[in-house]
Amino acid sequence: MKYLMLVCVDPDHTPGQDDGAPDVEDWVEETDGKGVRLMGSRTRPASDATTVRVRNREVLLTDGPYAETKDLIAGFDILECADLDEAIEVASKHPMAWHGAIELRPFWPDDED
Repeated sequence: MKYLMLVCVDPDHTPGQDDGAPDVEDWVEETDGKGVRLMGSRTRPASDATTVRVRNREVLLTDGPYAETKDLIAGFDILECADLDEAIEVASKHPMAWHGAIELRPFWPDDED
């Protein structure tokens, strides 16, 4: 099953120098090596976001993210895991699980409504 892993940073969190968080390059190398991480990338900051809505056939644009939130999306990864338990295990080893938050969303299979 494929999962979208949203990597969120908490701008108010200050990690300790030796808090034991894994290194992101090590995480990428390990998950790529296992074939679990299909792709991923950092994203530009929320200040660079543009939100698009159409209301009454009019395109409305807003600078910035859709929702006001303390945790900001910093990147994403697409995972291929056997189940949610495996996806949780993979996500728990990402450094931002220690300093921010990781949100896992399963892909909606094309054959389901």
